[in-house]
Amino acid sequence: MASLSKPAPPSPDGVTAERRLREAEERLREALEELQLRQMRAAQGLDPPCHHADDSCVANAVGNLCQTFLLSYGVRAGIGILLRAFKLARGQSLRSILDLKNLVSEKDLIVREEACRIGLLFGGFTGSYHALRCLLRKLRKKETPVNAMLAGSIAGFSVFALDDRNQRRTLALYLLARLAQCAYNSAKSKNKFHLWGSHWRHGDSLLFSIACAQVMYAFVMRPESLPKSYQNFIQKTGPVAAPVYKAVRDCARGLPIDVAQLSVYLSTKKGFQNIKLEEFPSIIPCSIIHPDTSSCVVNNAKAASATFRKTFPLYFSLTFVPFVVLHLQKFMDAPAHICWNALKNAVRSTTFLSAFVGIFQAVICLHRKVFSKDHKLVFWIAGGIAALSVLLEKKARRGELALYVMPRAADSMWYILVNRHLLPDVKNAEVALFCLCMGGIMYYLEHEPDTMAPFLRGLIRRFLASRISNPAPPSSRSASYTYLQTLDAIKKPKSEEEDRETNNSTPPSQQYDLESIPGL
Repeated sequence: MASLSKPAPPSPDGVTAERRLREAEERLREALEELQLRQMRAAQGLDPPCHHADDSCVANAVGNLCQTFLLSYGVRAGIGILLRAFKLARGQSLRSILDLKNLVSEKDLIVREEACRIGLLFGGFTGSYHALRCLLRKLRKKETPVNAMLAGSIAGFSVFALDDRNQRRTLALYLLARLAQCAYNSAKSKNKFHLWGSHWRHGDSLLFSIACAQVMYAFVMRPESLPKSYQNFIQKTGPVAAPVYKAVRDCARGLPIDVAQLSVYLSTKKGFQNIKLEEFPSIIPCSIIHPDTSSCVVNNAKAASATFRKTFPLYFSLTFVPFVVLHLQKFMDAPAHICWNALKNAVRSTTFLSAFVGIFQAVICLHRKVFSKDHKLVFWIAGGIAALSVLLEKKARRGELALYVMPRAADSMWYILVNRHLLPDVKNAEVALFCLCMGGIMYYLEHEPDTMAPFLRGLIRRFLASRISNPAPPSSRSASYTYLQTLDAIKKPKSEEEDRETNNSTPPSQQYDLESIPGL
């Protein structure tokens, strides 16, 4: 007798279809609730409704400001504490983590000012956006897309909470890339515009490769065009020392290298074999780029391994902390599962970055084996080839990474063009760009949400504008209300609800939920 076979796991296409169905149901629910509010207000002859039936406009704005501030502050402070814990565990002992003086002392963990600034940026934008939306409804006596655009643009002045101009410019360019993505998706859905090559399977990887090529070229040849924090991150992640990069940069430009500074650095390396340093060499050899070992293959393997060890705590913190803070209920329901997923994603992302470093160094060494003269374009090509390691990441993550690196590349190009007087250096131009982009982003969020990436749409609704998509349900029971009840019945079977009431008198949605805490 043939044994019963186990049911086959759902195919990726089936999982994607199910996810899209859930998203469509959620959007339909929001549209029906919006329609109910409009019908109720129209029947009463009142102004366009505000989506906070139980709160005043001021209380709603202040509540959103406080909630988003606390969430933003918690994410930044949590990442800093977790990174400090990794550092203590690696350098001292596991018992040192339990000592609060070592873990969260102001001397070793300086996150208070930065966390407050991030909280003021996000919280200030959310609170002022809601206040402006209510004010525009009352003044204009109607609800139009112009309200969302004006409110988003004016609320964008909260970017002044960041005192670093480079940070503001990078954030503005990131939003510009996102706004361009929304505009393109909107035009494409209306058959107004279609970019050649957008249907390519690995178009996101190609975009990431071009952006990384510009970033790595800028890091080696024009490091001043990148933010200082980004320079430090690449410098600490890679295996090549700063004096060597300076010598490579001068050599590629045809300038004399600083022989004295380079000699001092090489004298500290045990495995370095003394060679005659020239002031105008044709190329910097591999023996100077990696003086610790004579084998390029061994050096690249060590570089990849060291990068994994150095960046794993960062990626794990960025994966674990935001999810716990923003989705506390899901974490409390299945903490082991969430930790396991965070660990897998962190390992995958760290492997991608480690491969990037190894491939970049391998291309540089290969060039020195084949050619006898250095050229600045080598670093652009090496960055583009190394970026192919993004194929190790999930498909959904590749586009996000491309849109993350693109602003860095654009920031570098912006600086270079301004430095060469091809673009004017306008004071606070990044603030104006940020405000315009936020106006466009909020328009697409509220009126064309399908044009936004699911990650960005969910992040803004939960993190920046947590109450935009959560209007209070109306009291009138129309046909749309009946449909909503039917939809709830499909998603929550009666037997499941009865078991829940029997086993636990407090619904899980009210446990460990930040929104259920008064004042949050």
